[in-house]
Amino acid sequence: MVQRDVYSFDEFIQHMGEVGFQSTHLAQARKILSQMLERNAFKCLSFTANIMASGMRGYLIRMLEKDMVDCVITTGGSIDHDVIKSFMPYEIGSFEMDDKELHRQGINRLGNILVPNQAYELLEKITFEVFKEGGTFLPSEIAHAYGKYLHEKGKRSFLALAYQKNIPIFAPGIVDAAIGLNFYFLEQKVPFKIDVVGDLKKLGSYLLPQEEVGALILGGGIAKHHTIAANLPRGGLNYSIYLTTAAEWDGSLSGAKTREGVSWGKINEEARHVTVYGEATLTLPLLLYGWI
Repeated sequence: MVQRDVYSFDEFIQHMGEVGFQSTHLAQARKILSQMLERNAFKCLSFTANIMASGMRGYLIRMLEKDMVDCVITTGGSIDHDVIKSFMPYEIGSFEMDDKELHRQGINRLGNILVPNQAYELLEKITFEVFKEGGTFLPSEIAHAYGKYLHEKGKRSFLALAYQKNIPIFAPGIVDAAIGLNFYFLEQKVPFKIDVVGDLKKLGSYLLPQEEVGALILGGGIAKHHTIAANLPRGGLNYSIYLTTAAEWDGSLSGAKTREGVSWGKINEEARHVTVYGEATLTLPLLLYGWI
């Protein structure tokens, strides 16, 4: 309990750890993240597309700039949003807007973030330009190709920086996104194939040799499961931090706490791990403060 003035963020976090409930878990998450960085563990960052659609995109970019990430596991939608936002911003609306009226205006609502149809027209144009020759690609090679394009355009983007730093981006569900529809149309014009299984082998080549692996996982779904499951063959993650709003009582993967991953061997029995409940646009800045 805070009983005196607090003059530094370190003191603030220390006192949060003594509050109880999720404040204590967040303080524990900062300790685990610090251990991951100090011990030079191989660092995985996993997140869902809504994180990239939000202003948290800037935090993700800063994590790459500060060498806090060795590999990324995300969704196809994250690629959508990073490419689009490199050229045009999204607008802030509200959760209570008239969705019928938005539809008539050609505006798509993502929570309280507004994405115009023109954004996806731009994305399709870029996709056709980047992959005009066709070919067979791993999902990580697709992310790399977009990153190369954005880097050559001089854009400060997540994909461009990952390309520049040679940080692999894995997106196992890559076609469940606007670019997936783009690829469907592209395949009508040129030979185009995606080798998803090949990327699993590539991800394993990064993880299996590592002495220690840690993961910061924002949200759930395929990105979360791919991250923890890929670590099963090496004995499970050694460090794991979940930032989530999903509940575990429905048995969903998204709602499963870190401790459930221990039962599967996806998180090591001796691992340092914590589940923090709270929406990531609130919890992530507090977690990363001082590092980025």
